[in-house]
Amino acid sequence: MKKYLAILLAAIMVCSCGGNGTSKKGGLMKPGSTGTPYEVLVVTNPENWQNGSLDALVEVLENDVPGLPQSEKAFRVSRVETGNFGRSLKYCRNIIELKLDRTFTAPKFKFSRDVYSQPQMIMTVQAPDAASIVSYLEENGGTIVDFFTRAEMNREIALLKEKHSLFIQEKVQNLFDCDAWVPQELGKTKTGKDFFWATTDRGERDMSFVVYSFPYTDVQTFTADYFFNMRDSVMKANIPGPREGQYMQTARPYVEVTDSELRGRYAQIARGLWEMKDYDMGGPFVSVSRVDEKNQRVIVTEAFVYAPGDEKKNLMRRMEAAVYSLQLPDEIDERNFSYGLEEVEITPE
Repeated sequence: MKKYLAILLAAIMVCSCGGNGTSKKGGLMKPGSTGTPYEVLVVTNPENWQNGSLDALVEVLENDVPGLPQSEKAFRVSRVETGNFGRSLKYCRNIIELKLDRTFTAPKFKFSRDVYSQPQMIMTVQAPDAASIVSYLEENGGTIVDFFTRAEMNREIALLKEKHSLFIQEKVQNLFDCDAWVPQELGKTKTGKDFFWATTDRGERDMSFVVYSFPYTDVQTFTADYFFNMRDSVMKANIPGPREGQYMQTARPYVEVTDSELRGRYAQIARGLWEMKDYDMGGPFVSVSRVDEKNQRVIVTEAFVYAPGDEKKNLMRRMEAAVYSLQLPDEIDERNFSYGLEEVEITPE
């Protein structure tokens, strides 16, 4: 089993309703899947509720989302015994079937798409016994989280493709010759030198989307220190605080910068916390830096939120989808990119 690829990076009481109507694929009509984003239904035999394998899987799914200032679980998990996995539950958008059987030679993941409804992902996690799957999940459990996170992120990007701010799309095209799909709620914008900012500007539960660019020189452009220094200088110049001398900056000890890949090209991903200098204000952000080879520049897209006292996971995930939606000038006509995020390499069923 290959390690899950970098970048992300989507059943309540047993899968809440909220279908999308019917969908057509391969000439067949399928009902819309039920449930809300980042819900997973786990299906397994009764004995696995007692032997530790189900608990190990749920623990993986309920790990904290990285880059947030507080603990928030990655997925909301519901459980059902295999014998009770009836027709209505089969429409859930994210399903994991946990199977233990001595006929299996080794632990393995595999998946199927749109089996009973659409959009839907069904993953099978199989192993010969509980001990082997618990050990396997300790090492490879991140693959499951990354897989379903990407599935949900691509669903959100698909929704944004159909319904997004045309005004912001036009601004990004005019300023950067790029395309981006951003939620329509972001109604307030600001433009600077090689800089664009769109925000909801509600005072609380704010979502923001930023694009900025600078010349590409060499690979040293993508060190963590270079990123921190560039981001801080851009934000200082363009996102002030409420008083003189206050401005957005990066909370460097709480930020992870990684080398990754997006649509087959290098991408630098930064995820963590921002803060306002000399002011009690901050929150999470995620940014993606990529080289626009056509124009020899670096394009940075970023999302950040401000929601004091509230959970931030879903706000960030929605805005992160907008970040991944951006297409560089030579990508705009390439529409077959899985809405932005490649899937984790897991053997299809």
